[in-house]
Amino acid sequence: MSHRDFLQSLRIAVLHGGKSAERAVSLKSGQAVLDALRSGGYQPLAVDTGEDNWWQTLDGIDLAFNAQHGVGGEDGVTQGLLQSLGVIGTGSGVLGSALAMDKLRCKELWKARGLPTADFAVVDGSTDTAELLKAWGGVFVKPAREGSSVGMSCARTVEEFAEAIDRAAAFDSTVMAERLIDGPEFTVAILGERTLAPIRIVAAGEFYDYEAKYEVDTTEYRIPCGLESAAEQRLRDLALEAFTSLDCSVWGRVDFMQDSDGCFQLLEVNTIPGMTDHSLVPMAAAAEGLDMLAFVEEVLWGSWQATRGGEA
Repeated sequence: MSHRDFLQSLRIAVLHGGKSAERAVSLKSGQAVLDALRSGGYQPLAVDTGEDNWWQTLDGIDLAFNAQHGVGGEDGVTQGLLQSLGVIGTGSGVLGSALAMDKLRCKELWKARGLPTADFAVVDGSTDTAELLKAWGGVFVKPAREGSSVGMSCARTVEEFAEAIDRAAAFDSTVMAERLIDGPEFTVAILGERTLAPIRIVAAGEFYDYEAKYEVDTTEYRIPCGLESAAEQRLRDLALEAFTSLDCSVWGRVDFMQDSDGCFQLLEVNTIPGMTDHSLVPMAAAAEGLDMLAFVEEVLWGSWQATRGGEA
């Protein structure tokens, strides 16, 4: 029996929506996954996790493609719920999801393992922002537990820093500042135990914010990424090491900045990357010859194998 025949014998649901700040993006990601599966002859159940008691619709479901982004869907909560229901969910488990979602603990873990990541600090209204700006020149300020650049901004003055803290605090009680790296941005998608084609991101604005990710067509995505082969291999290797160090698995995306010395600095891991028509992972998959259906099937099959140990 082929992987597709086996997967089509299962009852599959697609979880999307939720109640996080990334609900709109999640609905689009989920719809893209649903459309792909239906194009391949599947009959997936669409589940909007923003509805009350949504988990009651999973009775009899074998496998759930989790297309939720942000708090509640990407942070280990849904992963634990699915595990308790006996439903296999796609992607990373409870621990990997929670660690990757919490940027502060993620970076603390990377620092402890000697992996390169920009200097960072927890900040609030009492922080000596002038001192941080003197040391770092500029900062990115972000909520510790959000994605899609929600609540994130760049600051180069004390006034901008204070406004950035207030903006991020609207989304999370923990706000962190990260030393600004003025260099190119790269991202590496991971599927199973391999990396897909790295992408260099060139945003028209100051940085790759929510608008640049989802709302405009001026952002440039370079595939090939333009790195020499040795540098690209270092980027790929670091992506895998950073990903597995958080106990992440099956699929995801690792984001980087390259500093003035040419070193790659880790930004974050996304355990449920976007799957919209503006999203990076489908672009990387297409560069490897994988259309959306083939990619989704690899994620489903890999998740089943990771949980059932090869049972089919």
